[in-house]
Amino acid sequence: MRRRRRPVHRTLGVLAGAVALLGAGLAAPATASAGAEDGRLTDLVNPFIGTENEGNTYPGAAVPFGMVQFSPDTGHNTGYDYSENHIRGFSTVHLSGVGCGLGGDLPVLPTVGDIGSTDYAKYAAEFSHDDEKASPGYYKVGLKSGVDAELSATKRTGVQKYTFPATDKANVMINAGQSLHKTVHTKVDVLDSRTVRTAITGSGFCQDTKQYTLYTITRFDRPFKASGTWKGDTVTAGSKSSAADAERNGAYVRFDTSKDRTVEATTAISYVDAHGASLNLAKEGGRSFDSVRGAARSAWEDRLGDVKAQGGSETLRRTFYSSLYRSFLAPNIGSDVDGRYTGWDQRIHRADGFTYYQNWSLWDTYRTQAQLLSLLAPRESRDMALSVIRIDKDSGWLPKWGYGTVETNIMTGDPVTPFLTNAYQQGLLKGHEEDAYRALKKNADGVPPADSAPVGREANKEYLADGFAPYIKDRQHVKPGDSDYDHGASATLEYALSDAMLGQMAKELGHKDDAKRYAERAQNYRKIFDGSTGFFRARDASGGFTGPADPAKSDGFHEGTSWQYQWLVPQDLPGMVGLIGGKEAANKRLDSFFAYEELVKDPAKTAREVWVNGPYDYYNADKYNPQNEPDLIAPYTYLSTGQPWKTTDVVHAALTLFTDTPTGMTGNDDLGTMSAWNVLSSIGIFPVQPGTDTWSLSTPVFERVDVTLDRRYYPKGALTVRAPGTSQDDRYIQSARTDGAAYDKTYLTTDDLRGLRNLSFTVGGEPSAWGTGADAAPPALK
Repeated sequence: MRRRRRPVHRTLGVLAGAVALLGAGLAAPATASAGAEDGRLTDLVNPFIGTENEGNTYPGAAVPFGMVQFSPDTGHNTGYDYSENHIRGFSTVHLSGVGCGLGGDLPVLPTVGDIGSTDYAKYAAEFSHDDEKASPGYYKVGLKSGVDAELSATKRTGVQKYTFPATDKANVMINAGQSLHKTVHTKVDVLDSRTVRTAITGSGFCQDTKQYTLYTITRFDRPFKASGTWKGDTVTAGSKSSAADAERNGAYVRFDTSKDRTVEATTAISYVDAHGASLNLAKEGGRSFDSVRGAARSAWEDRLGDVKAQGGSETLRRTFYSSLYRSFLAPNIGSDVDGRYTGWDQRIHRADGFTYYQNWSLWDTYRTQAQLLSLLAPRESRDMALSVIRIDKDSGWLPKWGYGTVETNIMTGDPVTPFLTNAYQQGLLKGHEEDAYRALKKNADGVPPADSAPVGREANKEYLADGFAPYIKDRQHVKPGDSDYDHGASATLEYALSDAMLGQMAKELGHKDDAKRYAERAQNYRKIFDGSTGFFRARDASGGFTGPADPAKSDGFHEGTSWQYQWLVPQDLPGMVGLIGGKEAANKRLDSFFAYEELVKDPAKTAREVWVNGPYDYYNADKYNPQNEPDLIAPYTYLSTGQPWKTTDVVHAALTLFTDTPTGMTGNDDLGTMSAWNVLSSIGIFPVQPGTDTWSLSTPVFERVDVTLDRRYYPKGALTVRAPGTSQDDRYIQSARTDGAAYDKTYLTTDDLRGLRNLSFTVGGEPSAWGTGADAAPPALK
């Protein structure tokens, strides 16, 4: 998801140069570790990947799915930008790869000397990348002020260690009044000589949202000798808070580091109340910085160790494990240690028997990351799915793009349906199938009331009556966020995709009439096909096709064009291919879309110079855009047109866009969406029909990948994928075998994976007939 971002800092020539350098085998940047030490996979992860050129990742410390992401903010609207050289503070909340400002709550910064400005843009500390390093669960930087800052994290706390120069004016600035989002109201209390408590009420993500409050408590490992608070530009010295101080915007605390130069502190957060923050601190605080850092690294080793890749270059392994790392950064724990959480009705609830999660970039994650987590983290994925169902129970409606305790309504369509049907198909909703189905049915057949925050399927009234969501230009938005009416054509395709997935679920649960109705609605993609152009096209409120006839300049498609959205019919690719004119016509169009003739001559150059035009350059294009979600499935369309080897060509070319540099992300990461695409495509197993149990096959980039699986969901407990000799020259599948038996289809189901121990490919330098049989392609949903 990408919208309303500022212009990029550098051109994609930087990316091209990085690819060329890495292809030549030069060393990774000094900010990343040079290689795995003692077999540690965390040493292969470079958290700086994507921190420049609008990848919008963050380099700071977090544990898998943690509530806290303790990371530096440099002034970029989403937090950190590698091209900037001043840190405004280390704040507790970030989301990987989002496109608009949110989080950045409670930036803390060590300073030396007298307290001057209370604006963190003015008291920001200069730094150099030469004095900066990061690894999973750890971040360190040397500031020009002479202070060394180190960060680590637990699930609900951020732990900081500051090494000051010898001085009697060593300060820590605790800023509640500035963040990456709109700050509405703050409270600050200096509770005693070691503890500061805040409450931060904010709103906004791309546009205003309902308000939400974050509660924090910071406890230092030794008493500070002085403190004060500020409101606006007015600083008030004093070691104790008064009632008036509670309404202030920040606090400073001061230490004498003439002898003991080190100060440690732990900040706990809660989305419930101050008591929740205190409970989180009591449960997860009290440990030394080094202990927390070691535990965080162990947590990441456990996660990354479930996927062990062999073969490939050092650079390939680094980009792979860095992507795997980012895939586990979200969604995030939302409940406190006592199980309480704030629901979308802004009331306090308790999660019994599961952990409540929040932060739902569903338009992005339903296509890749949800499936990867269902494979590698099914226990957490189950709790995530139950959390989404709880949102419906608490607030009356399912989410679209949820941040913290509120709906933002960013992006369009109906992404929650394939997210939850995927959880159902992966066996994660046992005992909750009907609860999920009732919520999904309500969502698919209705529209949220005017007095509720969500927009849901905003254009559902027209879609149910006419079979399409109309494109109504300049229609006034009823609620904050995006509107399906602004993107009627793509909303129609997204609704139809979701109807197909819900129809499958209804069929399996025995709701026959519903299943038939949803299956019929899944064909609504045909309603916006313009036979005169041979492409999908928006319809206006009266039903007429509208906007430019040129599919590269089409209206009504969200962050894309008709060229890019024509392949978003995973429920019925045979039907879509038929509309185009058959497989021959579809292959001709696909070849044009991917610039295939140029691609086979120079894959990396085609990816960088023909496909990619800029992180936010979505429109006026007739080529593949690997930087944005609508095209994530597109390379796998060749599996349904009888030319599966071309899927490998396109996928392997797109993988060259992931590099071990700050510019090495292909567009915004969108809470792990792009990273998950890289991981799955590198392994050779991809969710080509999001919301179902179908996994397509393509050539792995590693000779062997050993995946450890949860035996409660995958009885074999492991899957090994082999492709001996795979390389850029020998990348075409000649044959495949499942547990030693010949296998000619280009897809597997989740049930297949549950019974499978070994998947092996024989590869060669020329395309073969593998996967071209009559029943080899992923089937259409019925």
